[in-house]
Amino acid sequence: MSAPAPSPLAIVDAEPLPRQEEVLTDAALAFVAELHRLFTPRRDELLARRALRRAEIARTSTLDFLPETAAIRADDSWKVAPAPAALNDRRVEITGPTDRKMTVNALNSGARVWLADFEDASAPTWENVVTGQLNLTDAYTRNIDFTDPKSGKSYALKADEDLATVVMRPRGWHLNERHLVAADGTAVPGALVDFGLYFFHNARRLIDLGKGPYFYLPKTESHLEARLWNDVFVFAQDYVGIPQGTVRATVLIETITAAYEMDEILYELRDHASGLNAGRWDYLFSIVKNFRDGGQKFVLPDRNAVTMTAPFMRAYTELLVRTCHRRGAHAIGGMAAFIPSRRDEEVNKVAFEKVKADKDREAGDGFDGSWVAHPDLVPIAMASFDAVLGDRPNQKDRLREDVSVAAGDLIAVDSLDVKPTYGGLVNAVQVGIRYIEAWLRGLGAVAIFNLMEDAATAEISRSQIWQWINAGVVFENGESATPELARKIAAEELAAIRAEIGEEAFAAGNWQQAHDLLLTVSLDEDYADFLTLPAYEQLTG
Repeated sequence: MSAPAPSPLAIVDAEPLPRQEEVLTDAALAFVAELHRLFTPRRDELLARRALRRAEIARTSTLDFLPETAAIRADDSWKVAPAPAALNDRRVEITGPTDRKMTVNALNSGARVWLADFEDASAPTWENVVTGQLNLTDAYTRNIDFTDPKSGKSYALKADEDLATVVMRPRGWHLNERHLVAADGTAVPGALVDFGLYFFHNARRLIDLGKGPYFYLPKTESHLEARLWNDVFVFAQDYVGIPQGTVRATVLIETITAAYEMDEILYELRDHASGLNAGRWDYLFSIVKNFRDGGQKFVLPDRNAVTMTAPFMRAYTELLVRTCHRRGAHAIGGMAAFIPSRRDEEVNKVAFEKVKADKDREAGDGFDGSWVAHPDLVPIAMASFDAVLGDRPNQKDRLREDVSVAAGDLIAVDSLDVKPTYGGLVNAVQVGIRYIEAWLRGLGAVAIFNLMEDAATAEISRSQIWQWINAGVVFENGESATPELARKIAAEELAAIRAEIGEEAFAAGNWQQAHDLLLTVSLDEDYADFLTLPAYEQLTG
């Protein structure tokens, strides 16, 4: 028997992990290497195109639907492929990282879908990247039962028919995986690493389970980026010998540019598309990023003041529902991020009422499902959608032909009559420091002030600090947003954290590093495209 061919990719600067050889097989790495060879050059071109489009927005302070794709939008004849049975009913979806405990709890949660997250809810340490893949494979082979060494609590999967369907979210196109490098010295995009390893090891196994390789696609900014994903899917299905159309993808419409190309994104993925999702924090972050030099009319108020009922957010969500249903796709609503308190039932009561109102609104608007961050919220969201859907799997037959959204409606930020507050600046600094510190320790999903926060949280926090300072915002207390004020609040927060957790825990954490990084990306004249790019350079592991 001849020796196996050497891996076409080198694993660099990474400590060996238990069982990594099960994930990083020569055959799997050869597949990822082919994805890298074929598709990374186009990825690079599309990232360059993002910069050109941003420059055009800076020049014009506007966006419009694309004239060159008007025929696609006007054509009523095309639809996306019918949903497979495992993805036809998506009334509640739970989100979270792929650590072992979350994997079991999410699959057992009673939600119809689990968004298994290698993106914003996961800091991309090598351990998280590799062990997350192992945990999903172990779940599919029912080898994931375990006992938590700290609590002594045992975790085991329910029967197969009671488990959530997994929809896996790889990293966005902008992030590379520094630990996997090709022969020419280039790092492989994290998106292709996450997708490639998962697809290679699990596509056939999932088909045997009556499901399939299903994906959420994050940070998409144009239909050309969706076309690239579609070409990846076509190649991958041929490579492992499964039928075309087995892959299904749900695209997060979490950038302002993608909101103008929803029809086109579905069209590019039509043989593989299963829906679109309406997020909030990344969407707001994208508005700030793209219109950051557009003047006062684009200044957002405190993030928690921008609810989904704001006129420009309502235009976005209603257009999403109409577009999806016109094309036979699922429309998936936003996140309920509340984390129940184990000590304060009054806090829970108020929050649960807000979650119910939000999910009632989504179900009433025509969404086919929605997200929650915690298992305790699954029954609340389920009741909202059960009340509207009954025993129907979705409401795609509700076409929302009453909806009419003009290009300007999507960026009418000044239609919201709320201003930034001093408390909003304090909250942005507090949440930013606390989240980045946890991220630098390898945690991507973090409970802060009873909300489950992820990387999008840090992005909107630092973006608002940046925007308010650069727009010269004056708060209700008469203070102006300045770099000096941000530094003062950050120093006070650092001191408060030290007093809160004690000297030993403070010294063991990454608090000063997180403080410094937040101020860097909030105060630099050159606005970093993504906080996670400089943060990844500081991430250990």
